[in-house]
Amino acid sequence: MLNVVIFGAPGSGKGTQSELIIKEYGLDHISTGDVLRGEMKAETELGKIAKDYIEKGQLVPDELIVDMLANVLDSKKPAKGVIFDGFPRTIPQAKALKKMLNERGTDVSVMLNLQVEEEELIKRLLERGKVSGRSDDNLETIKSRLDVYHTQTAPLADYYVGEGKHVAIKGMGTIEEIFGRIKEAVNNVK
Repeated sequence: MLNVVIFGAPGSGKGTQSELIIKEYGLDHISTGDVLRGEMKAETELGKIAKDYIEKGQLVPDELIVDMLANVLDSKKPAKGVIFDGFPRTIPQAKALKKMLNERGTDVSVMLNLQVEEEELIKRLLERGKVSGRSDDNLETIKSRLDVYHTQTAPLADYYVGEGKHVAIKGMGTIEEIFGRIKEAVNNVK
């Protein structure tokens, strides 16, 4: 199985590149946000527990999210692989994901780290806000999201460096140029 973690700051192009990776390699897309909403809507046991946390304004525990992802992964068998979108975001989540995948005889194949200069990220996000009307794409919120990314999420890259799975991808240029770099990285691990 080809299991890809796509990683990068808000505005780095994760969504755009994920779609291209899915088409190119026939992977299933697992978005933690979608999984969480789906489990809650279906009122599964895990969904009910997650809803309880969310209604109390608390974060859903990593173990619960990993259990949900495991259910989704198991339902997609046999698959060529998956792309994880929005997960993991922390080292404990990465370790939990590794354990869950190992229990299924697989592992993360590659972690693609889309690297984009901060000025460009801000420019992209402001532009996206104009086009999409997303209320969280304003300068103040963007800077806050980037701060959170740098302090809480970016250290995850070092974890995957240690695992030998990290590939830095220059996220500047056209969509096609960036995807060309991604294909080169993915083809090297296949």
